[in-house]
Amino acid sequence: MAQGPEQARTGIAGMDNVLAGGLARGRLFLLEGSPGTGKTTIALQFLMDGAAAGERVLYITLSETEDELRASAESHGWSLDGIDVYELVPPESLLDDEQQQSLLYSSDLELGETTRRIFDAVERVQPARVVLDSLSEIRLLAQSSLRYRRQVLALKHYFARQKSTVLMLDDLTADAHDKTVHSVAHGVMRLEELAPDYGSDRRRMRVIKYRGRRFRGGYHDMVIATGGVRVFPRLVSAEHRGEFRRDLIESSSPELTALLGGGVERGTSVLILGPAGTGKSTLTLTFVVTALARGEKAAMFVFDEEIGLLIDRAKGVGIDLKAMINCGQLILEQVDAAELTPGEFTERVRHCVEVHGARTIVIDSLNGYQAAMPGETALILHMHELLQFLNRQGATTFLTVAQHGLVGDMRTPVDVTYLADIVILQRYFEARGRVRRAISVVKKRTGVHENTIREFRIDSRGVTLGEPLTNFQGVLRGVPSLIGPDAALLEDEE
Repeated sequence: MAQGPEQARTGIAGMDNVLAGGLARGRLFLLEGSPGTGKTTIALQFLMDGAAAGERVLYITLSETEDELRASAESHGWSLDGIDVYELVPPESLLDDEQQQSLLYSSDLELGETTRRIFDAVERVQPARVVLDSLSEIRLLAQSSLRYRRQVLALKHYFARQKSTVLMLDDLTADAHDKTVHSVAHGVMRLEELAPDYGSDRRRMRVIKYRGRRFRGGYHDMVIATGGVRVFPRLVSAEHRGEFRRDLIESSSPELTALLGGGVERGTSVLILGPAGTGKSTLTLTFVVTALARGEKAAMFVFDEEIGLLIDRAKGVGIDLKAMINCGQLILEQVDAAELTPGEFTERVRHCVEVHGARTIVIDSLNGYQAAMPGETALILHMHELLQFLNRQGATTFLTVAQHGLVGDMRTPVDVTYLADIVILQRYFEARGRVRRAISVVKKRTGVHENTIREFRIDSRGVTLGEPLTNFQGVLRGVPSLIGPDAALLEDEE
């Protein structure tokens, strides 16, 4: 029998991280979940990883035929070469009415015959890894909880003598509340499927039990795509600490730099609040441009705007995003809120930072991020962990939030102002019969900043800021009044 390290890897991206290395060799594990949650796919990946390492592996199926397994593998582009598939069907004598016993319960014969044939298959193959699919069939044959527990214990002790790592599947169709195997198994993993009111189904996994192992607890998002299952481990920001210099990052606009008290400190988060159309996205682009000018890389995750439209709009203010993408400095990703799980989005951001080395991150907007998790009550916790992770990696993060309304009383769909290190407020206001924009900094944790309100302009030259609006009052409410002599601060630029 093939010998290997103490842990048997699952071969599934992210799952070994959740399991703190993989499955302990020579132990029995339970993988449970409703039909369609990905149990068979995970089991096949587990066996393929063992076969790739030169181990003997065995798939014992009581519920699916070998043809169905091979068809499932082909849908992912896999070959089951190197995997012994044993299709365990009822013996023909038990299907023949003339051969039925009248003095013994047929379930006694069926359960005993099933167990014997499982042992025969294992003796023949001598596998290092075994998948038993599924326990629901054995539970039905046992007919009572006591017999079922004894049968599972017998299987456990037999496989332990064989030094096989066993993954038992359970589809929970017989009794979802039956915890018989939980106490017997060395580890228990549960898969769940959630159906939101709109968008694709969401899947997640949780490790319920793992003896003697400090695993990553809680729920972890997962997806089933062509090529197999991917698990996105829950982000714990405290595990990621980096060393970097907290330099001040200036903007391309001297006035904006002055408004920010000299710039934005590296490794902080900037929240830009304002109603639709005030220029939040354009403002973030100015920081992306300055980051690329310093020779750094940046990443933008756009929820609300089509990428092509954003590129054309940026070109109108003198910013060529396509050239930045082509030279490899900018990563620009469109995010479909209806198809994405929070865990997958976090994984994308981490990949840009850890693999591509992005040091400026833009999330536009949190309204779209919130839409990606309908009914999700933990948005603030997700954002807290993500922002803490980015800050500790030395990445500067810019987030936008579109407030409800245009002028007057503004409503924010999600309040994350206390999470951000800097909060920039943008507003519309009326002056001389024209709608204008104003900008101010209302919070900065890491130093002083201007407490003035400046006019904010967007034209073919990009973003420019005017002098402080010292002669107006009520600009942030959208209903300003002139309180001093007109100093021609709002002259038309035409």
